[in-house]
Amino acid sequence: MRTVRNVHERIIQASPEVVGALLDRLSSQDDPLSPSPVWPPILLDGPLAVGANGGHGFIRYSVSAYDPGRGIRFDFAPPSNGFHALAVEPLEGDRCRVRHVLEQEQGLRSWLLWTLVICPMHDTMVEELIDNIERAASPSGLRRPYRWSRRARLMRRVIWDRPTATGVPREAELAHRAFAAPDFADAWQLPLNPGMPRDPEAWRGVLPYTVRATASNELLLGEDASHLDFRASLLIADDKVTLTTVVKTHNRRGRLYFAVVRRFHPFMSRLMLRRAHRRLAFAAPPAPARTAPAR
Repeated sequence: MRTVRNVHERIIQASPEVVGALLDRLSSQDDPLSPSPVWPPILLDGPLAVGANGGHGFIRYSVSAYDPGRGIRFDFAPPSNGFHALAVEPLEGDRCRVRHVLEQEQGLRSWLLWTLVICPMHDTMVEELIDNIERAASPSGLRRPYRWSRRARLMRRVIWDRPTATGVPREAELAHRAFAAPDFADAWQLPLNPGMPRDPEAWRGVLPYTVRATASNELLLGEDASHLDFRASLLIADDKVTLTTVVKTHNRRGRLYFAVVRRFHPFMSRLMLRRAHRRLAFAAPPAPARTAPAR
């Protein structure tokens, strides 16, 4: 077993009271610190308090200690061990030090996974969380944003959420009205992290086709041809984006053409939706720009 201890700290040009007030909003609806939507938000099953359970993404933990305005410790859920903690330390001159510590006992396999895959992403997520503290707390704002390493970018791309198959949503009224009797329909869905756009117009770049109809939460794209017509619906509902495709063939040539295309269609739909999802997440403003900072 190896003891992994990972420490990040930064001096913030703001009082510990200001930074502590930001810390107390972690995991709330107006959380100004979680580096979402590029990273999964920190979510708990209740208010920030000892005993609250939650995590970010697939990392699960519970609040084992909480000193309001001063620090939080999260213990990893079994079978994992160890903890990670975020603390504010007062300094002279109306400044403070923010420190994040992760400590865990790891076997060889876990250590290799941590070293090669998880650590670059962990380092980046923590530094971006501290970036948000500096953005929100310091009168001069963020001096120098953290720069991602190549490995962190690669690993984040690899583990980015993948679309899941779903039925055509009932709320996708434009898709349902597109054709009276479509010959094909499918739908792929991704969750929307806090900070991602909820306006369907922001998602029109998923497919480079003509806008056929719009609704408050749905955008319908499509093209018509002599052999087939197709429509693609982008629906925003229940904190998810859903890409629905419906196709109507007109003749034998259309049926033969789509018999070939449908083999590649699921892959291309997932690829384009996932690519747009990632692009819009990186383009979103940071949390302090979306919430009212406590000063």
